[in-house]
Amino acid sequence: MGTALVGIVIGSKSDTELIQPALEMLEQLGVDYEFSVVSAHRNAERAREYGLEAEKKGLKVLIAAAGYAAHLPGVLASWTNLPVIGVPLPTSDLKGIDALFSISQMPGGVPVACVGIGKSGARNAALLAAQILGTEYEEIREAYRKYRQDLARA
Repeated sequence: MGTALVGIVIGSKSDTELIQPALEMLEQLGVDYEFSVVSAHRNAERAREYGLEAEKKGLKVLIAAAGYAAHLPGVLASWTNLPVIGVPLPTSDLKGIDALFSISQMPGGVPVACVGIGKSGARNAALLAAQILGTEYEEIREAYRKYRQDLARA
């Protein structure tokens, strides 16, 4: 396709390994993405700018992964009208339960979709993004359909 449709954002470079399954799944499905490290806490202004600019850049869905208090998905959702999928990461002593609660308990009016904790959640975030994009892009819809057919055969 050529233009990034999904913005994948992690709060720390050390989270790269945990989000890798999302990158691999989007590549498998032929979905172009951009990958950024933006901390909601250490660089709040950059997070705001990313959220404000995402739609203008042509992105259609954001995937935001974070651990601990996991503010990144909610912060991005507060600055964009695009769908945001939050991936809780198991980086704390609580193994991601804290991040899961933080992402899933957004206040009314600022929704964030929430997938499972860790690498399987990252893969599911990519699949959910493909489902969303598939409502508009036939080639993504067909790639997702083929993935599901192959999964059923396994």
